[in-house]
Amino acid sequence: MNLKLVIFDCDGVLVDTEVLFNQALVEDLAAHGLSLTLDQCMGLFVGGTMSGVKSKAEQLGAMLPDTWVEDFYIKVYKLLGERTESIAGIEGALDAIERSGIPYCVASNGRIAKMEITLGRTGMLERFKDVMFSAQALGTAKPAPELFLAAARNFGVSPDECVVIEDSPTGVLAAKHAGMKCYGYAPHDDGQALAAEQAIIFKDMSELPVLLGL
Repeated sequence: MNLKLVIFDCDGVLVDTEVLFNQALVEDLAAHGLSLTLDQCMGLFVGGTMSGVKSKAEQLGAMLPDTWVEDFYIKVYKLLGERTESIAGIEGALDAIERSGIPYCVASNGRIAKMEITLGRTGMLERFKDVMFSAQALGTAKPAPELFLAAARNFGVSPDECVVIEDSPTGVLAAKHAGMKCYGYAPHDDGQALAAEQAIIFKDMSELPVLLGL
């Protein structure tokens, strides 16, 4: 393919936040009447939006106030600002992409403010500060394709010239709907859920430059 843009998800792909975020979610939901294990929580909510988390948690029995999303963000932003680490190997992969001259960006169901905290904590904000695409800001979330398509339009490239790097079935499905090739980052399991949506699975972020043909 004629690669002209690499689109990264944020949480779990650039920054190692999924366990931190979901452990905080487990504890918060338990205080509101819904007991989940960490694995259950991640299975239910990874890749979604916080409004979606609220709706699903309430369906499962959580008693959440109307202000819950904002209340939770206040708590979790502090945690992420103190403890977020970058995904192993991501800096080298980004360096290789930069040397190739191919542009890259981040497209997340999370908020811009959250990306600024996590990318800022890990020293990657300078790389992405002008190319952050947020579901909240655009009013459309994965698995709908519009977030990725908006990124492609911004760079003036077509979907078949883009590669998406994702770690959730929701994100992989969005890439498929957008007509974009997707690599599924699955460092902790066999990646079966990602492969089911036609992602190409890889385990180590240091492999990415070779996968991209750089």
